[in-house]
Amino acid sequence: MNIPAFGVGTFRLQGQAAIDSVRNALDVGYRAIDTAQIYENEAAVGQAMAESGVAREDLFVTTKIWVPNYARDKLAPSLKDSLAKLRTDYVDLTLIHWPAPGNGVTIAEFMTALAEAKAQGLTRQIGISNFPIAETREAIAAVGREQIATNQIELSPYLQNAALTAFLKEQGIPVTSYMTLAYGKVLKDPVIGQIADRHDATPAQVALAWALQLGYAVIPSSTKRDNLASNLLATQLKLTADDMAAIAALEHNGREVSPEGLAAAWD
Repeated sequence: MNIPAFGVGTFRLQGQAAIDSVRNALDVGYRAIDTAQIYENEAAVGQAMAESGVAREDLFVTTKIWVPNYARDKLAPSLKDSLAKLRTDYVDLTLIHWPAPGNGVTIAEFMTALAEAKAQGLTRQIGISNFPIAETREAIAAVGREQIATNQIELSPYLQNAALTAFLKEQGIPVTSYMTLAYGKVLKDPVIGQIADRHDATPAQVALAWALQLGYAVIPSSTKRDNLASNLLATQLKLTADDMAAIAALEHNGREVSPEGLAAAWD
């Protein structure tokens, strides 16, 4: 995988909450940070990075292009604005945030523009987010599958996306799982709880370890330093085949996020 398996997410965190979360994450050992233009926290993330004392080359920073910036003449300038906020000359990964069908910009146009931004040195890798199979095929047709570092998708024990993840595996495109805890719903699941008890682990660690063992990258977020440190221990948790099977059985298409006008038809 060209991207770190474990990072910290910043969705819904702004201002001091974002600064504190990223600072604490870096302090307890995270080195990958996920943000986006629409989160309106790139400046806060940049401040936390700058004040952390961690060398830029030791960090892996992801941002995502927002819909109004998809047009070819807007994408690279918007990414330059993001770099200024993040206080860096480049990001490690830039994603198209949503396919946004019908917004007037084709997948071919914005993927080509994203590849051009990479060629300019604004981003080291490029990828997609929330792309179903058909739209992923279009992205591949535009820039080649070897250019697509990841497809970042909602994925949890309740939404396992079997068709899409199988397709991505076949194409050699790594998966990044977001909302792996399903807005915290997974933490109250009795099956997850029983597995956690058996391993002397937390439910969050179990859900994250499940995704990691399937080969997915994860980007959980938290405003609490203790939770950030605890989540990171999921990398050391090894679930059994029975554990994995029990979690696989929790699938019920429990999608949490599907904004109208942004999401394409799901598989």
